[in-house]
Amino acid sequence: MASTEDVDLVLADESVLGQSASSIARLCGDLDITTTAALRERLFGMLGPGVRLLIIDLSGVRGADASGLAVLVGSARRARLLGGFLRLAAPSMAVAGVLAATGIDEHLDIFPTVKAAIAGRPVLTGLTECATAVAARPASHLLGRLRPPAPAS
Repeated sequence: MASTEDVDLVLADESVLGQSASSIARLCGDLDITTTAALRERLFGMLGPGVRLLIIDLSGVRGADASGLAVLVGSARRARLLGGFLRLAAPSMAVAGVLAATGIDEHLDIFPTVKAAIAGRPVLTGLTECATAVAARPASHLLGRLRPPAPAS
């Protein structure tokens, strides 16, 4: 189990292209039941007046459980209720897989980099399709490459 100190939240307030204020939250560690209460409070605090865009940089996140995903979804919901929006940026392969497997990638905007999230282009698509294809295709197709060829008779 991780402790609250295992997740680091670095805040960087920026103006995006001279438009309304934005905030970038850079997360590191694991998003799990032991860290999400404090994280939720801090992210919700970032969604104050004047902040229309919250970008969550997931590049340093090693993994996320259901409670961590709930914080992301709840933060997006809160941003919408306040007239703003949330973008996820640079998820690790592990986190991208969890987002795809749960279908959350269909409901949140996910960008390959923080720079792309700031610019608003392009949204990563096909996470679900990629995860489905990988899950549906057994690894046995790789075995021919791993095994030495059968001896000739």
